[in-house]
Amino acid sequence: MRIVYLAMVLYLAAHLAWMLAREKSFWKQAGIALVLVLFILRLFLIQ
Repeated sequence: MRIVYLAMVLYLAAHLAWMLAREKSFWKQAGIALVLVLFILRLFLIQ
């Protein structure tokens, strides 16, 4: 079950990174970056 959860978080983090690269608006990029940081922390800090 942990593998499935980590795979979902990794997929969402990759999708957010792709959105961050494509978005033109600074404020939308800032919001995406904040959510992306949370997903990356969740991905690496889960024990």
